[in-house]
Amino acid sequence: MKITAALIAVLSASASAFAPTQQSSRGVISLNAERSKSLPFMNRPPLLDGSMAGDVGFDPLGLSNIDGVGIDLYWLREAELKHCRLAMLAVVGFLQVELFGPAPGNEMVTAKNQIDAFWQFWDAHPQYIAAALILIMITEAVSGIATTTGRESGERAPGDFGLDPLGFMKGDAAKTEKLKEQEVANGRLAMWAAAGMIVQGCTTGESATENLLTALRDNSF
Repeated sequence: MKITAALIAVLSASASAFAPTQQSSRGVISLNAERSKSLPFMNRPPLLDGSMAGDVGFDPLGLSNIDGVGIDLYWLREAELKHCRLAMLAVVGFLQVELFGPAPGNEMVTAKNQIDAFWQFWDAHPQYIAAALILIMITEAVSGIATTTGRESGERAPGDFGLDPLGFMKGDAAKTEKLKEQEVANGRLAMWAAAGMIVQGCTTGESATENLLTALRDNSF
């Protein structure tokens, strides 16, 4: 009897080891949990419920679960939108200079790629760069206050500074949501584009448009 009882206990433990889990925790896939839209083989991150524009449940590193040292989902969303907007401006700025040349008064900037052009401008007018850095510090301070108070009060959406001079956000609710989706989608694309322009410029010494034309020429049939 003792041997039979022991055998049943071992078999039960083995079966439970291979049984599918019914509880979801970080790093554990539950058969009953809702799956991520972007990564169907993973569970949907608990805090990414689709309420934010551009949320498709993509968080393989679990960053949305961070809640400490002043970093949480609100802070991460604020940072994402800020970098989206900055990257879109950067890409437009890169292409504007490459296609139409530097602004008046910046004729010393002759480098093809914008990283080298930046250092040429630095050598000629470092005071402008210093002034820009000071302005960025002031802007970041204001942004930090808005983020902190908005997170505490819950009355401010991440990235919302009330800047809408053309009234895009005052129309139909469905149109407003579509515009929010487009901002995030284009901003994420712009972050990749800006990174690509910087890396290619540093690597090849050419501008982004020259790199594009070279790639088309070398790979065309």
